[in-house]
Amino acid sequence: MNQDASTRPPLPDHLSVDPRSPHHVAAVFQHDIGIRFNGTERHDVEEYCLSEGWIKVAAGKTVDRKGKPLLIKLKGAVEAFYRDA
Repeated sequence: MNQDASTRPPLPDHLSVDPRSPHHVAAVFQHDIGIRFNGTERHDVEEYCLSEGWIKVAAGKTVDRKGKPLLIKLKGAVEAFYRDA
């Protein structure tokens, strides 16, 4: 099933899951991607930046006045990758 490896878009340096963000790339989310932060795979990442070395994750169940989760920034070693199906 590694046939679509050539059709995958390159992973951007800065990516957000929020479709309203200028850093949202819809083509990337058509594939299964993973984020490794400080050597541990995370499944709760809302946004990341590889070159600056940070991820943003939801701060519990707290939401802002628009209903979006409040995010906290964690700094460390960030690695983004495509998971093989």
